[in-house]
Amino acid sequence: MQIPAGTKYALYGAVGGAALVLVLGFTVGGWVTGSTAEEMAEARAETAIIAALTPYCVEMAQSQPAQMELLLEESSWSRDSFVEKAGWVSNVDEKYRDAVAISCASQAAEAAEAKAAKPG
Repeated sequence: MQIPAGTKYALYGAVGGAALVLVLGFTVGGWVTGSTAEEMAEARAETAIIAALTPYCVEMAQSQPAQMELLLEESSWSRDSFVEKAGWVSNVDEKYRDAVAISCASQAAEAAEAKAAKPG
C-alpha cells in the first residue's frame, strides 16, 4: 500500500507537533504529572497545618512567662527541643510536631524579645 506524499508529511507534522506540545507543556507550561501534583499538595497541606498550629503553641508559651524566660536563655539551636519538652506541642500529631516546634520556638522567642525591648 502506497501512502500519498502529502499525507506522509502531514503525519510527520502531527507527530512532531504533538511532541513539541508535550515538551513545551511540561517544561514551560507548568504541566506536572499526577504524582508531582500530589507531592505539591502534600507540601502545601503540611505548610498550612504548621501555620495553623503555631499560633496556638505561641499562645501557650506566652501564658507561661517563667518558661518564656527559660526559652530565651536556650540557644537558638535547642529551642525547638525546649518547646517539645515544655509540652506546648504535645497536642500536635507526631508527623508535624518537629516542624511546629521549630516554628513556635522562633515566633515565641521573637515575641518575647519584642516585648522585652519595649520601654515601659
